[in-house]
Amino acid sequence: MAPPRRKNLFRLAPPPPMTIYVRRGFLRLLTDEFAALKVKRAALVEDKVEAHSQGDLRENFGFKAAKDAIRAVDRKMDDLDRFYRRNTFTEVDPAAWLTKPTDFVQLGHIIRIEKEDGDTKRKHRFTFLVATYGETATDPESDIECLPHNSPLAAALLGLTVGQPTPVPLPAGPAVLTVLSIRNPTQAELDRLLAAIKPPEIEDEE
Repeated sequence: MAPPRRKNLFRLAPPPPMTIYVRRGFLRLLTDEFAALKVKRAALVEDKVEAHSQGDLRENFGFKAAKDAIRAVDRKMDDLDRFYRRNTFTEVDPAAWLTKPTDFVQLGHIIRIEKEDGDTKRKHRFTFLVATYGETATDPESDIECLPHNSPLAAALLGLTVGQPTPVPLPAGPAVLTVLSIRNPTQAELDRLLAAIKPPEIEDEE
């Protein structure tokens, strides 16, 4: 019996399906990104055919380059397709975040939290906007950071109420989280924090 290939030994398990909240227009952008990759692939195939017609493939660097580029585009298309098919996407309008109830932490709230490290007992305080998928901006005027709702920290915070110390396991180690305040953002804060929607950055699962 042949041993498993090294590639398979160290392959990470695919992430479980989840509901991903995105801003309006994200799915259109995802479709446009896939279409652009198809156009790019078609052009690369033409380059490969042209290079193939130039003779000895063993010394044909143009042919090898086009072949490698096609493989890279194919991987990205496969990654995008898996990302879309594996998950459920819900588009939301950030305008609704301006008037949400603030009884407990929800998508769209600005929250101040205290994080106590489980090992060192050191305490840190942060202010976050619990945002949609892929948001990473920081407001330079208020130091509010976007915290994507699907991050481990946001997953632990969603649903918590003010003043409720909660032990949670985090990738960096166990911690105790306490929500100090919950409020709605202002329109100016959203304007500074929510940049133009970009295509998703998906790690290669191979």
